[in-house]
Amino acid sequence: MFFEDIRDYQILFLASFLFLGISTKDWTLKPELIIVLLLTCLTTQWANEEIKAYLSTQKFTLSNPLKLHSLRSAVITGLGLSLLLRADSYLTMVLAGFLAISSKFIFNFNEKHFFNPANFGIISALTLTPDAWVSPGQWGDDWWYALLFFGTGGIVLKQVGRWDTSVVFLSAYAGLEAVRNIWLGWTLDVFLHRLMSGSLLLFALFMLTDPRSIPSAKSGRYVWVICIAVLTFVLRNQFFVSTAIFWALFALAPLTVILDFIWTAPKFTWLQANDNSLLIVKNPLQFFWRF
Repeated sequence: MFFEDIRDYQILFLASFLFLGISTKDWTLKPELIIVLLLTCLTTQWANEEIKAYLSTQKFTLSNPLKLHSLRSAVITGLGLSLLLRADSYLTMVLAGFLAISSKFIFNFNEKHFFNPANFGIISALTLTPDAWVSPGQWGDDWWYALLFFGTGGIVLKQVGRWDTSVVFLSAYAGLEAVRNIWLGWTLDVFLHRLMSGSLLLFALFMLTDPRSIPSAKSGRYVWVICIAVLTFVLRNQFFVSTAIFWALFALAPLTVILDFIWTAPKFTWLQANDNSLLIVKNPLQFFWRF
């Protein structure tokens, strides 16, 4: 049943952002490309689940393809790609969705994938196709977008216990930008402009905090996001890479395996998170009232 899983709210928020961006920012994004991307993600998720089941049982189970538990994450990945990735052809979107979902099953260590699927799909499309691009400034720097992202992102992260991951990343990155701003003698508005990017906040609140692919232990997560903040800062300011946040996450994703070995902690499971969550309510409006 919908709204009985934390990811249902994430799907609602991301879909709302997509509608908001298209209606208020006039993105050149075709609805049919979104549909193709979502269908690709759902189909790939189902196919990989069937292959995984066959490898363990030596027979096809033909499990229900509409089972929400296994497809919610695929929808989230598809929406994340729709928000951030742009392309001219259907084939590029199909490739991005296919590789994004497949990465969860291919790059898997100790029953845990270490690449963020949407991030993997973005980097794959950028490197393997000629017509893919990411527009980090598509959200502008309007303050009300920042409040919207912080509010909705905070709601989800509070329930999965990963809000501190975003705080540490943003604090580390803001600190580095502040030092640079002071060193160059720039004014405060320049500093705020670099931090109020909607894409940066979406990345920090909804991509960087994927509980299934980031380090399990709190200490490991802190080290991990600080490293990502430093690499993002270097790529953006020394090499002028506009998509630095995505490349930094992609490059340091395998570090999760090492950090999980150094600091051990139970792996995150959506089932446990839902059991401990206050989100399971009969009326979804009760959810917003409680926050």
